[in-house]
Amino acid sequence: MNHELSNPDDGVSRRSVLAATAAGLVGSTGGCIDRVQSVVDQDGDDQLSLSIMTVPADGDRESVQIARQLEANLEAVGVDVTVSMRSRSEFLEAVLIEHDFDLYVGRHPADFDPDFLYEALHSTYANEAGWQNPFGFTSMAFDSSLETQRRADGQERATHVASVLNGLAQEKPFEPICIPSEYRVARTDRFDGWEDDHLATRLGYLGLESGEGVDRLHALVTDARPSQNVNPLSATIRERGTVIDVLYDSLATVDVTDDTTSLRPWLAADWEWNDSTATVTLREGCRFHDGEPVTAADVAFTYRFLADTTLGRGPVPSPAPRYRGQVAAIDDIEVVDDRRLTVSVTSGQEVGERAFTVPILPEHVWRERVESRIGRPDEFSPPQGKWGVVTTDNVPPVGSGPFQFAARTEREHMTLERFDEHFTLREDVSLPEPTVEELRFGVDPGTASSIERVAGGEADVTTSMLETYALEEIPDAPEIERLESPSWTFYHVGFNTRKTPFSNSHFRRAVARLLDKEWLVESVFHGHATPVTAPVADEWVPDSLVWDGEDPVTPFVGSGGDLDVEAARAAFEAAGFRYDSDGRLLGQY
Repeated sequence: MNHELSNPDDGVSRRSVLAATAAGLVGSTGGCIDRVQSVVDQDGDDQLSLSIMTVPADGDRESVQIARQLEANLEAVGVDVTVSMRSRSEFLEAVLIEHDFDLYVGRHPADFDPDFLYEALHSTYANEAGWQNPFGFTSMAFDSSLETQRRADGQERATHVASVLNGLAQEKPFEPICIPSEYRVARTDRFDGWEDDHLATRLGYLGLESGEGVDRLHALVTDARPSQNVNPLSATIRERGTVIDVLYDSLATVDVTDDTTSLRPWLAADWEWNDSTATVTLREGCRFHDGEPVTAADVAFTYRFLADTTLGRGPVPSPAPRYRGQVAAIDDIEVVDDRRLTVSVTSGQEVGERAFTVPILPEHVWRERVESRIGRPDEFSPPQGKWGVVTTDNVPPVGSGPFQFAARTEREHMTLERFDEHFTLREDVSLPEPTVEELRFGVDPGTASSIERVAGGEADVTTSMLETYALEEIPDAPEIERLESPSWTFYHVGFNTRKTPFSNSHFRRAVARLLDKEWLVESVFHGHATPVTAPVADEWVPDSLVWDGEDPVTPFVGSGGDLDVEAARAAFEAAGFRYDSDGRLLGQY
């Protein structure tokens, strides 16, 4: 794709980039392209060649626009660049499973607690599958900071988290761009209470006040994957677990109230800490959807299984590609009786309680799945993140959550029905409960069409975040409500530090300076995002990284979206790279 570039001394025209982006959006909706080959030409006399991976515009047009802007600016400094479009599942497989990328643009699922950075960046996970360090970043000093924040609580932990964030801003295995505002649209004539809880959590679908005769909640998702696979362990199918959260219970649940995120007991009636050991008591009489009781043994099994999905039968452990970081905090679990167990952690209590948010799995179902697969010729050595137990579509799923599986049609819907034996329906339990008999997640791939369907009365709410380009299409009507929620996800550029030149932190910083985050927020997100240097909630951001009009560590080389090409090229030269007489950045340095 050609971009109109201004004279290098004048920078890159914003208008030409936006025009190129618009053209890219039209072309990208046709699907994915062939897998890109190795990207860095090792011949020092040849131009440096890189590929930016992202998803098509019909999956996330904000990511495409960021990728196109980065493409234009890299080209302006002499890099040969291509943009590789993949379907979201293929994108996640390439990044999270195969680690087959140079750099990518996407949205990180993150978490409500900054401890997600432990699994995202610790050297232990550099070769694992999932959001565990897909960047391949290794640093003993950084590992030490990550481990130290895990062991602390309160203000001491905040100080250590600040150290981690300052290190991240310098090393840049990935570059956070912005935290988006989460928008959804809902009808208020059939349900009330939409703003009580976050619709990215299970509580958003519980406790709603339904109108007379209303017994079905119809939610729309723009991603078809929940209708195709409900395996809670898959790294390529789910990044956020809304459907999983209502199918499976966890010991604790995330509660977002008035922009404050906390944990509250859920399947656990309570827990009590004694130093690094919590005694957890389950609610009485809970059952899985197949009628089997939920016991402390199932909880203990879940944590052991997530740590090694072969249950010790493989030649090496094969951890689940989801929930890896949470489970890593668990040191030991002892079952006391059917309802009580002790959980010892190697972390502080704050990180230990984050481990309480994983879905509790029925031992009798998952142990049978493991035993039926171990010994097959093709699964003698189950690869982490790839073997059948973590990739099977898991239908029908057996959980203990407030809703149970009813039916599905791939790419059309996943329909759940109320689990009438759920503990939230008891009179002595003061928790939000399922107030409808049926919860249907219908698939509509478009933000604009999803808004139209809710406005037309075909659906009640959009579960997926709305893309900001279509927010103006939400009608101003009394029965339509635009919902805004805080987000802990963030847009970012990820670097594969296993590969030259991204193994060089100076090169990564030079690339980061090509991103005008303030301008991207205004032009791509229409102001509905916050530019950031640190990808965490405000209360965790140290003073040194507070956004004050520009990135305090790697400010954009230019202003107002216009790149100062001469200064940007000088930054790459300062990083140890050289140019040929034609102004091309060379691959060897």
